[in-house]
Amino acid sequence: MSAPRIHIIRHQRLPQTGSFEVQFADNRPSKFFYFDDLPGRRLRPETLTSEQALERAKAFARGEREKG
Repeated sequence: MSAPRIHIIRHQRLPQTGSFEVQFADNRPSKFFYFDDLPGRRLRPETLTSEQALERAKAFARGEREKG
């Protein structure tokens, strides 16, 4: 059996802020990792930088593929 198809999609409506969506081909709900690259705009301490959000999205996707 092959690993499930998983895509990481970057969403960015405003400069330097947005999310990475981990999307599943089997119609499971997506998981989002939000980021803001301007420290003054980060309203919550758990908000990530784009690099951190991408790394977490990749790690999550890898974990889901391995469960596959």
